[in-house]
Amino acid sequence: MLILASSSATRKALLDKAGLPFIAQPAAIDERALETGALDAGGDGRDVALLLARHKAEAVSALHPGALVIGADQTLALGLELLHKPIDRPDAEAQLDHLRGKTHRLHAAVTLVRNGELIWSDIQTAELTMRDFSPEERDIVLDLEGEAALHSVGGYRLEGPSIRLFETVAGDYFTILGLPLLPLLAALRDIAPELLSPQARS
Repeated sequence: MLILASSSATRKALLDKAGLPFIAQPAAIDERALETGALDAGGDGRDVALLLARHKAEAVSALHPGALVIGADQTLALGLELLHKPIDRPDAEAQLDHLRGKTHRLHAAVTLVRNGELIWSDIQTAELTMRDFSPEERDIVLDLEGEAALHSVGGYRLEGPSIRLFETVAGDYFTILGLPLLPLLAALRDIAPELLSPQARS
Protein backbone atom coordinates (compact mmCIF):
# COMPACT_ATOMS: atom_id res chain seq x y z
CA MET A 1 0.00 0.00 0.00
CA LEU A 2 1.19 3.50 -0.90
CA ILE A 3 -0.02 6.41 1.22
CA LEU A 4 0.42 10.13 0.64
CA ALA A 5 0.65 11.87 4.01
CA SER A 6 -1.03 15.02 2.73
CA SER A 7 -4.35 16.61 1.89
CA SER A 8 -2.81 18.73 -0.88
CA ALA A 9 -4.97 18.62 -3.99
CA THR A 10 -1.93 19.45 -6.13
CA ARG A 11 0.19 16.60 -4.77
CA LYS A 12 -2.68 14.16 -5.09
CA ALA A 13 -3.23 15.22 -8.70
CA LEU A 14 0.46 14.78 -9.55
CA LEU A 15 0.54 11.23 -8.18
CA ASP A 16 -2.73 10.36 -9.86
CA LYS A 17 -1.58 11.67 -13.24
CA ALA A 18 1.62 9.65 -12.84
CA GLY A 19 -0.56 6.54 -12.62
CA LEU A 20 0.34 5.60 -9.05
CA PRO A 21 -2.08 3.68 -6.83
CA PHE A 22 -2.32 5.48 -3.50
CA ILE A 23 -4.56 6.75 -0.77
CA ALA A 24 -4.20 10.13 0.90
CA GLN A 25 -4.22 10.67 4.64
CA PRO A 26 -3.19 14.00 6.19
CA ALA A 27 -0.69 13.85 9.04
CA ALA A 28 -1.53 15.30 12.44
CA ILE A 29 1.64 17.19 13.37
CA ASP A 30 2.36 20.66 14.77
CA GLU A 31 4.16 22.14 11.77
CA ARG A 32 4.84 25.55 13.28
CA ALA A 33 6.35 24.06 16.46
CA LEU A 34 8.62 21.80 14.41
CA GLU A 35 9.61 24.72 12.19
CA THR A 36 10.40 26.93 15.17
CA GLY A 37 12.53 24.21 16.74
CA ALA A 38 14.48 23.68 13.53
CA LEU A 39 15.11 27.40 13.02
CA ASP A 40 16.11 27.89 16.67
CA ALA A 41 18.65 25.09 16.19
CA GLY A 42 20.21 26.97 13.27
CA GLY A 43 18.33 25.29 10.42
CA ASP A 44 17.12 26.97 7.25
CA GLY A 45 14.27 26.55 4.78
CA ARG A 46 15.72 23.35 3.34
CA ASP A 47 16.08 21.82 6.80
CA VAL A 48 12.51 22.76 7.69
CA ALA A 49 11.07 21.25 4.50
CA LEU A 50 12.90 17.95 5.04
CA LEU A 51 11.97 17.83 8.73
CA LEU A 52 8.28 18.41 8.06
CA ALA A 53 8.19 15.91 5.20
CA ARG A 54 9.77 13.24 7.40
CA HIS A 55 7.52 13.91 10.39
CA LYS A 56 4.40 13.80 8.23
CA ALA A 57 5.39 10.43 6.79
CA GLU A 58 6.37 9.03 10.18
CA ALA A 59 3.09 10.11 11.77
CA VAL A 60 1.02 8.34 9.11
CA SER A 61 3.37 5.34 9.03
CA ALA A 62 2.65 4.74 12.72
CA LEU A 63 -1.00 4.17 11.80
CA HIS A 64 -0.32 1.84 8.86
CA PRO A 65 2.33 -0.83 9.55
CA GLY A 66 3.89 -2.18 6.38
CA ALA A 67 2.65 0.65 4.16
CA LEU A 68 5.02 2.82 2.17
CA VAL A 69 4.29 6.43 3.11
CA ILE A 70 5.18 9.54 1.11
CA GLY A 71 5.82 12.67 3.11
CA ALA A 72 6.22 16.00 1.33
CA ASP A 73 6.57 19.62 2.29
CA GLN A 74 7.59 22.92 0.76
CA THR A 75 9.01 26.11 2.20
CA LEU A 76 9.33 29.56 0.66
CA ALA A 77 12.51 31.36 1.66
CA LEU A 78 13.15 35.04 1.05
CA GLY A 79 16.69 35.23 2.32
CA LEU A 80 16.49 33.88 5.87
CA GLU A 81 12.77 34.64 6.17
CA LEU A 82 10.19 31.89 5.68
CA LEU A 83 6.73 32.75 4.35
CA HIS A 84 3.58 30.68 4.81
CA LYS A 85 0.14 30.41 3.27
CA PRO A 86 -1.74 33.72 3.61
CA ILE A 87 -4.64 33.72 6.03
CA ASP A 88 -6.84 36.09 4.02
CA ARG A 89 -6.90 38.46 1.02
CA PRO A 90 -5.10 41.35 2.77
CA ASP A 91 -2.39 38.93 3.90
CA ALA A 92 -2.01 37.64 0.33
CA GLU A 93 -1.67 41.22 -0.91
CA ALA A 94 0.99 41.94 1.72
CA GLN A 95 2.94 38.78 0.88
CA LEU A 96 2.97 39.52 -2.84
CA ASP A 97 4.06 43.10 -2.17
CA HIS A 98 6.86 41.74 0.03
CA LEU A 99 8.04 39.45 -2.79
CA ARG A 100 7.68 42.07 -5.55
CA GLY A 101 10.90 42.74 -7.45
CA LYS A 102 12.83 40.16 -5.43
CA THR A 103 14.15 36.63 -5.87
CA HIS A 104 12.95 33.89 -3.52
CA ARG A 105 13.50 30.15 -3.30
CA LEU A 106 11.06 27.27 -3.04
CA HIS A 107 12.44 24.21 -1.28
CA ALA A 108 10.41 21.03 -1.88
CA ALA A 109 11.22 17.90 0.12
CA VAL A 110 9.91 14.36 -0.28
CA THR A 111 10.50 11.31 1.91
CA LEU A 112 9.57 7.63 1.98
CA VAL A 113 8.93 5.94 5.31
CA ARG A 114 7.98 2.35 6.11
CA ASN A 115 7.26 1.02 9.61
CA GLY A 116 8.42 4.31 11.08
CA GLU A 117 11.82 4.15 9.38
CA LEU A 118 13.03 6.76 6.92
CA ILE A 119 14.24 4.82 3.88
CA TRP A 120 14.70 7.62 1.34
CA SER A 121 14.56 11.41 1.05
CA ASP A 122 15.26 14.13 -1.47
CA ILE A 123 15.02 17.90 -1.64
CA GLN A 124 15.00 20.19 -4.66
CA THR A 125 15.16 23.98 -4.90
CA ALA A 126 13.70 26.38 -7.46
CA GLU A 127 14.57 30.07 -7.73
CA LEU A 128 11.88 32.56 -8.74
CA THR A 129 12.05 36.28 -9.40
CA MET A 130 8.95 38.45 -9.34
CA ARG A 131 8.44 41.48 -11.53
CA ASP A 132 8.10 44.95 -10.06
CA PHE A 133 4.36 44.75 -10.70
CA SER A 134 1.84 47.44 -9.86
CA PRO A 135 -0.81 47.18 -7.14
CA GLU A 136 -3.40 47.05 -9.93
CA GLU A 137 -1.69 44.05 -11.55
CA ARG A 138 -1.52 42.33 -8.18
CA ASP A 139 -5.21 42.89 -7.51
CA ILE A 140 -6.23 41.58 -10.94
CA VAL A 141 -4.25 38.38 -10.35
CA LEU A 142 -5.71 37.88 -6.88
CA ASP A 143 -9.21 38.45 -8.24
CA LEU A 144 -8.56 35.76 -10.86
CA GLU A 145 -7.02 33.37 -8.35
CA GLY A 146 -9.80 33.75 -5.79
CA GLU A 147 -9.61 31.39 -2.80
CA ALA A 148 -6.87 29.36 -4.50
CA ALA A 149 -4.34 32.05 -3.58
CA LEU A 150 -4.93 31.30 0.09
CA HIS A 151 -3.97 27.65 -0.33
CA SER A 152 -0.49 28.33 -1.70
CA VAL A 153 2.61 29.46 0.12
CA GLY A 154 3.42 33.06 -0.80
CA GLY A 155 -0.11 33.73 -2.01
CA TYR A 156 0.46 32.72 -5.62
CA ARG A 157 0.13 29.73 -7.96
CA LEU A 158 2.65 29.49 -10.77
CA GLU A 159 0.26 27.16 -12.61
CA GLY A 160 -2.46 29.81 -12.48
CA PRO A 161 -2.92 33.52 -13.30
CA SER A 162 -0.13 34.36 -10.83
CA ILE A 163 2.37 33.54 -13.58
CA ARG A 164 1.76 37.12 -14.79
CA LEU A 165 3.67 38.42 -11.77
CA PHE A 166 6.95 36.63 -12.54
CA GLU A 167 10.03 37.74 -14.41
CA THR A 168 12.12 34.54 -14.33
CA VAL A 169 11.75 31.01 -13.02
CA ALA A 170 14.66 28.59 -12.64
CA GLY A 171 13.98 25.07 -11.43
CA ASP A 172 11.95 21.94 -11.91
CA TYR A 173 8.22 22.50 -12.42
CA PHE A 174 7.22 19.72 -10.03
CA THR A 175 9.47 21.21 -7.36
CA ILE A 176 7.60 24.49 -7.73
CA LEU A 177 4.30 22.63 -7.30
CA GLY A 178 5.60 21.12 -4.06
CA LEU A 179 6.52 17.53 -4.96
CA PRO A 180 9.84 16.51 -6.58
CA LEU A 181 8.09 13.93 -8.73
CA LEU A 182 10.95 12.70 -10.91
CA PRO A 183 13.27 11.79 -7.98
CA LEU A 184 10.29 10.17 -6.24
CA LEU A 185 9.47 8.01 -9.25
CA ALA A 186 13.12 6.98 -9.53
CA ALA A 187 13.11 5.95 -5.87
CA LEU A 188 9.89 3.96 -6.28
CA ARG A 189 11.39 2.09 -9.23
CA ASP A 190 14.13 0.91 -6.88
CA ILE A 191 12.17 0.43 -3.67
CA ALA A 192 8.72 -0.69 -4.84
CA PRO A 193 8.71 -1.32 -8.62
CA GLU A 194 5.43 -3.21 -8.33
CA LEU A 195 3.66 0.13 -7.71
CA LEU A 196 4.51 1.21 -11.25
CA SER A 197 3.13 -1.91 -12.93
CA PRO A 198 -0.17 -1.84 -14.86
CA GLN A 199 -1.70 -4.25 -12.32
CA ALA A 200 -1.06 -1.84 -9.45
CA ARG A 201 -4.09 0.33 -10.29
CA SER A 202 -6.46 -2.55 -11.04
